[in-house]
Amino acid sequence: MLIRNPADIAPTEITPQGVFNRRREFLKGAAGTTLGIALQPLSEVFAAEKLAAASNSPFSTAEKPTSYKDVTTYNNFYEFGTDKSDPAEHAHTLKTRPWSLSIEGLVKQAKTFAIDDLIKLAPLEERIYRMRCVEGWSMVIPWLGLPLATLLKQVEPLGAAKYVEFISAADPKTMPGVNSRVLDWPYVEGLRLDEALHPLSILAVGVYGEVLPNQNGAPLRLVVPWKYGFKSGKSIVKIRLVDREPRTAWVKANSREYGFYSNVNPDVDHPRWSQASERRIGDFLKRKTLPFNGYGDQVGRLYAGMDLKKFF
Repeated sequence: MLIRNPADIAPTEITPQGVFNRRREFLKGAAGTTLGIALQPLSEVFAAEKLAAASNSPFSTAEKPTSYKDVTTYNNFYEFGTDKSDPAEHAHTLKTRPWSLSIEGLVKQAKTFAIDDLIKLAPLEERIYRMRCVEGWSMVIPWLGLPLATLLKQVEPLGAAKYVEFISAADPKTMPGVNSRVLDWPYVEGLRLDEALHPLSILAVGVYGEVLPNQNGAPLRLVVPWKYGFKSGKSIVKIRLVDREPRTAWVKANSREYGFYSNVNPDVDHPRWSQASERRIGDFLKRKTLPFNGYGDQVGRLYAGMDLKKFF
């Protein structure tokens, strides 16, 4: 089990605040000197104390995180190119201020949140999640964010709402990949409402204790750790609650290869490669792929009675 009741966590297992903050200072220095990756000043996004106050989460895996360099330089973000190195090279053009997120559709009261107001809705948490890509590689990433459920409860979904649609920014002036025809822009993703309300689903605003870099989906992105990485839409500008399954970007591009659910499943191969094993970035040997990416105890009940080979 990866989820633990906070009451069951011994004080000796909790990282002291001072050590936690010093780790962040070290990472910040390493990123600026050794790795050469420019971080956006905290004051330009939100107060530094919000990051410093983020708590360690009982939802986290105990596995060793992938290096900061790999997390921020090996990315899928087709709005900036299809090569893994393209986002880190080109995403500096993305303008993340000002930024707002609108939530509309089948809700009692539609709302629009500025990024600064959004993160005040709930205490931020650092959650170390396994992340699995459909191409066969994986990482362990320490995200910083807030539960998606907290945000959705602000607008009070109506009884007719069954799905949640996520729409990403698609600005051809700042996102060069949008000028290509590789996908039908804007990038759209979706979840069932019960998936979106699950406590493992978060909106991330940071990584490794720092502001989310542009190439990782700044200023906020979806993170759904039991699904393949493309389900976690980046640079989100709109969320819509709807009564029908959203027509997502990859389903429109190739529904034979990319299903709506996209749960990590070693028994359902991609037409062009096996999903039975994966290679963790930074490791030489492959490892077995875990059903639901190892989060089966937490999310398996959501799919009770479903044919997961049919609803892939």
